[in-house]
Amino acid sequence: MRDHPSSPRPGSGAPDKVSEKDSRGGAVRVLRVSHSAVVDEWRGRERALTALGVDVELCCARRWHAGGAPVTLVARPDEHVHGVRTLGRHPALFVYDPLPLWRALGGDFDVIDVHEEPFALATAEILLLRALRGRSRRTPVVLYTAQNLRKRYPIPFRWLERWALRSASGVSACNTEAARIAEDKGFAGRAHVIPLGVDLGRFRPADAPGTPGGSGETDAAGHSEGTTGDPSAPITVGFIGRLVPEKGLLVLLDALARDPRLHLRVVGTGPLASELPARAASVDVADRVELVGATDPAGIPDVLRSFDVLAVPSLPTGSWTEQFGRVAVEAMACGVPVVSSDAGALPDVVGGAGLVVPAGDPAALAEALAAASGPRAAELRAAGFARAEECSWGAVGRDYLDLYRSIVHEASPAPEPTPTLEVVVVAYGSPELLRRALEPVAGLPVTVVDNSSLPAIRGLCDELGVRYLDPGRNGGFAAGVNHGLANRIAPGSDVLLLNPDAEITTDDVARLHEALRARPDLASVGPGQVDEGGRESRVEWWLPSPSGTWLEALGLARLRRDPTYVIGSVLLLRAEALEQVGAFDERFFLYAEEADWSYRAHRLGWRHAAVPEAHAVHIGAGTGGDPRRREAHFHASQERYLRKHYGAVGWQWARAGQWLGAMARSVLLPGERGSA
Repeated sequence: MRDHPSSPRPGSGAPDKVSEKDSRGGAVRVLRVSHSAVVDEWRGRERALTALGVDVELCCARRWHAGGAPVTLVARPDEHVHGVRTLGRHPALFVYDPLPLWRALGGDFDVIDVHEEPFALATAEILLLRALRGRSRRTPVVLYTAQNLRKRYPIPFRWLERWALRSASGVSACNTEAARIAEDKGFAGRAHVIPLGVDLGRFRPADAPGTPGGSGETDAAGHSEGTTGDPSAPITVGFIGRLVPEKGLLVLLDALARDPRLHLRVVGTGPLASELPARAASVDVADRVELVGATDPAGIPDVLRSFDVLAVPSLPTGSWTEQFGRVAVEAMACGVPVVSSDAGALPDVVGGAGLVVPAGDPAALAEALAAASGPRAAELRAAGFARAEECSWGAVGRDYLDLYRSIVHEASPAPEPTPTLEVVVVAYGSPELLRRALEPVAGLPVTVVDNSSLPAIRGLCDELGVRYLDPGRNGGFAAGVNHGLANRIAPGSDVLLLNPDAEITTDDVARLHEALRARPDLASVGPGQVDEGGRESRVEWWLPSPSGTWLEALGLARLRRDPTYVIGSVLLLRAEALEQVGAFDERFFLYAEEADWSYRAHRLGWRHAAVPEAHAVHIGAGTGGDPRRREAHFHASQERYLRKHYGAVGWQWARAGQWLGAMARSVLLPGERGSA
């Protein structure tokens, strides 16, 4: 969970209305498509965005099954929401009536936000309609994912998922593991972890102003608040959810058997409902288990306030685990301590604000339930309020607005209009060569990441007054860059990557920075370069591709239309691009890491440019060691790049082109050139 400004206890959770539209002079216009937004409470995201000045159009299911019951769309008077007929009821296997979506895609939007899983048929339908609809074809798309199990879906869902992730300009995930999975499966950038929202106007403590029946001493159900006064007093443990084995109910019964103070109140229905009385009797706790059954969703806040502690003892299986655990945040908002297992996303949601125990451990669960409702109740109540504030609809709306702004390449409001600049040098041996690189820029904020862990380099940094970082290993250039990025002197600064065998003056750095900030779509810029003898070096190259390889093999490189990038020897990276694209891929030990990052940035709408007005000297391979080893690293990185972005078939096709070109040159070029 990320940090958000929070008050000591939650209020309404509604953001303040923004009077001005947007710093660009007009509101960010977003088309959102979400079948689950048929539920009024789950449209809190759209209402929060509207309050922040975002112009939101919403398409959702006209009718859907939510929580086991059919829900029909009932729009509020001020909502721009359109109910769309759906065919199918499974969240991944349904499609929308295409005509309303076709009409909606004809609007002028800055972002299309598809709140469906990347592998879902509905996502593929929307992306296909977008591709056919000229007006929206180039509008960036945001996808949503909650899937935190690494599943390999059958064809064609595997193909649809890859297509969707490669088409996306942004991904919102409700848990950290789902975000990492989306990145690993093909999303070019950094997925944003944004929690599911909670209405703090409904979910609030019994003693909060305006809570029906609240008196500050008892809750709406007349239950005494906490058990801290009498250590032998009964503890009401609450459970809300579907009654199935994976929700951990049987483990909860075993926990009750270990502490006679624990009394369980079960709210919900499901296959285990008929078995629970006998199961409770078998562990001699039948007199301490109350089965409430299904409850109207409107009454859930009152039910939560009747608990001393909420238990979420879920058990992960091979095909299921918790993706968020919204009921835990709802309980926290009501001032009820929470104890959960460590299944799925629960540690991220509950950890630090509640107690987390190993899944399937009834002894640990019983101990934690007693502690949470007793000696630690006040502490957890305060921490729970802060966590609930992080998940308020207002906070969720701000997170989505930041995501949209990053996609349209607009910085969020900040005290300084232009981020600061700092220099990161990844060093490996050669301290005297490094000295030549550092001395011209020593007046700037400089960090040296020493992959060689040499005392001589540490001493040089102390002498020149630059910061020294030792990652403790040689993980390669990309890993060194990431270590420097993660430990920036000023988080959110632009970063100049400077090779230890390159030299640039502070005046040329300033020219680079001015050029980078002159265009909002530039992710990276590099200076013109010469070698030690003054000979000009090429700094701008085409991004590798199988088709480009064949054009070069046939002597038709002039026909290449691949996007270009700037080599990484002296490369200035934009802070907003780093935020959206993410870190370098550490699987590239040496070479092609900047090409990979640049290609991912290109897929997200960024561009790269050389700045000939700025100048640098680059010796080349100054710290690389054995030339044959460098050559091996180069070709291995080229293969990794092509396999990553074009698959095994793309790599084999490129390899055939490389072989053909090499054979032709070996015959046509004379002497050493042909032999090489």
